[in-house]
Amino acid sequence: MRVPVRCQIIAVTSCRMVTATALPAVITALACSLSAIASAQDTYPAKPIVIVVPQAAGGANDTVARAFAQRLGPALGQSVVIENRTGAGGNVGTAHVARAPKDGYTLLLTAQSAQTINPALYRNPGFDAVVDFAPIMTVATAPYLLVANPSFPAKNLNELIDLARQRPGKIDYASAGNGTLNHLLGVMLNSTASLHLVHIPYRGAAAAAADVVSGQVPITFGSFPGVMPFVKSGKLSVMGVATEKRTPLAPEVPTLAETLPGFFANSWYGLFAPAGTPRPVIDRIFAVSTQVLSASDLGERLAGQGAEVWPGNPDQLAKLVREELVMWARIVKESGATVD
Repeated sequence: MRVPVRCQIIAVTSCRMVTATALPAVITALACSLSAIASAQDTYPAKPIVIVVPQAAGGANDTVARAFAQRLGPALGQSVVIENRTGAGGNVGTAHVARAPKDGYTLLLTAQSAQTINPALYRNPGFDAVVDFAPIMTVATAPYLLVANPSFPAKNLNELIDLARQRPGKIDYASAGNGTLNHLLGVMLNSTASLHLVHIPYRGAAAAAADVVSGQVPITFGSFPGVMPFVKSGKLSVMGVATEKRTPLAPEVPTLAETLPGFFANSWYGLFAPAGTPRPVIDRIFAVSTQVLSASDLGERLAGQGAEVWPGNPDQLAKLVREELVMWARIVKESGATVD
């Protein structure tokens, strides 16, 4: 592709000091650079793409990633392979992508917790969530529900708040572990409603939910796919969903914000490339991914897994990351949680 001379001249005149002898080399270099960018847009992708999932196979993020990749590959005309790189709460896989070639062939599809909570939990997570990544888009969101053992006397958030204020430090809540999203949602609830619920950490969300089902602990925050089967079977009762608006996955369930204005936290999954990936490549992935996510069959499949399609553009994802880094850093500090 021939680079217009006008573009070369504009680029060169922006330089403050270019000697006469160096000018031809500078023009050539700029022309080559612009040509390479145009070529990247025209030919991408020319080989298979790897999407790194920094969480374990079979988990919510992995399920979303595989459903997405199965449709993205044919739409791009190349195979898209999911690679699970687990460890350190998502830090291992995330850091791997941060160091990957900046060509669009190694991408990251990660849960919000790894990208915006881990930097506050770990002294050195191995990556900078803002500097090291080029946001592409949000892909999906999976709501969190506040659920209780059916024998628990409080049946909704208002009743829980009243009971907890009558019995400060006497009501426990289970979580998947120190610093996890369901732990920090409890910290948020304590802070927002001026409560003193006591955190009981478990080794994973399944163990936490099981002990709430058995009545060992009265309440927990759990992901929609993790706890909704217990709700449907009557083994757990639901007090509300921790989203800004009611979820179409269960429109009859009120948001916690309807009782406690401002209380919400979206659990989302985002697609990123290494920082420095050419913008035309980012734009190409975003455009095709947006088309893929608009397909009704993908939305139905994700809904069956307890997730909603939630597309957002690169600028929206970048803003979301910056805002949540600040929010979760404050909440992690309030909780006193650390991992290393």
